[in-house]
Amino acid sequence: MNEIIFFGWNNYPKLFKNGEFAIKKPIQFKFENENEKQIKQISTGRFSTIFLFENGKAIEYLNKNDSNQNPEKIQIEENIQKVSVGVQNEAILTKEGNVFAKGKDINPNNPKEFINISSLIEDTNDRIIQDIVSGRYAIYLLTSNQNAYGIGSNRYGQLGFDSKALPKTEKPILMMKNVSKIFSGNTSNHVFILNSNQELFGCGWNQKGQLGLGESRKEETKIQKLTKIQNIPKGKIIDIKCGNDYSIMLIENQNENPKRKLYSCGNYQLNGLGKSLFTREFTEIKSSLFENDDNIIDFSVGNDHTLILTSNSKLIGFGYNAYGQLGTEDTKNQLIPIQIELPKLRFNEDISNYHISCGYQKSFIYYSPRPFSNLEEDLIKLFERKEFCNISFKTENGEIIEAHKLILKYRLNQNQN
Repeated sequence: MNEIIFFGWNNYPKLFKNGEFAIKKPIQFKFENENEKQIKQISTGRFSTIFLFENGKAIEYLNKNDSNQNPEKIQIEENIQKVSVGVQNEAILTKEGNVFAKGKDINPNNPKEFINISSLIEDTNDRIIQDIVSGRYAIYLLTSNQNAYGIGSNRYGQLGFDSKALPKTEKPILMMKNVSKIFSGNTSNHVFILNSNQELFGCGWNQKGQLGLGESRKEETKIQKLTKIQNIPKGKIIDIKCGNDYSIMLIENQNENPKRKLYSCGNYQLNGLGKSLFTREFTEIKSSLFENDDNIIDFSVGNDHTLILTSNSKLIGFGYNAYGQLGTEDTKNQLIPIQIELPKLRFNEDISNYHISCGYQKSFIYYSPRPFSNLEEDLIKLFERKEFCNISFKTENGEIIEAHKLILKYRLNQNQN
């Protein structure tokens, strides 16, 4: 039972054969094979889109240069945990911790062939990968030992080294140790790394102030060494998404209402602040749309547009909209956040399990529920009816378990199918 909604640039690849070049109103995307398993993740770049399913398999749609612009569809038969697509690279993380990637900056001799880049890490004890993140021309790896590596192009200093001395690398280069998270974007040439002490560092392209380093660094278009980001908003960094020339940070602070807030730096036209200047430090995005009863569930950044989903089912967006990638039914750019009309969602009661994936001038909203626990599996086996009341009880270790009617109904339907 998938639900995938698409809007924006219907090209490279053309996902709707008979659809318009620019799909301005959100519409349902359906696979040719209706028996596909539950969707887990969507990652989309400029020339390809990968759909990952819960069964560990994936389908990749590639640009195909024919007269009808029909996409090339490839089934990837791997035990896949995560996928990540940039402008000119793609990476696949398997459940065993191996990373297979392709792209002209990754494998210049055969850019369409996947190679195991995790096996190229010099330290053989550091080859189990925990997470992957694609930038525009580089790929970043987080190992199980909490070390960050980068591979690919370094032309903007996005690997943390002098780009003249090291313009690119075909082997992963150690960037930082004791790392908690890596943040970048499929169209960005800059990267952020959060260490185990919750200190944030960044490097790469900084022409529009997208690294948030402040006015004192405004003359430096390339930051070629990982540099600590000062004046970070108070709270826990949940996520950072990077566009071409701006960045958006999600901060959670338990002592404030709403608990989650968005902050932006970079190009003023695309950062949602509605100001005619560059913001070279992370500044809060304020809007009447973010009311006290809202909580940000998910957000995503494309090349130069942003979409946000809140807990009361509001879809909010701003930025470039020439291809309808904001879903506003027109092509008018939006400098400040506006609310976008969502189509009727099949699982609206379960809004926290919806996700957003923005790529190069295109957008997806999709339903991807969290994996079920063993206890929930056992509860499903106990009941034969299609309707359930909510069940709440305490386990031996004091954990409160809630078995929601919607989740149980959904799982039962999945099992029956």
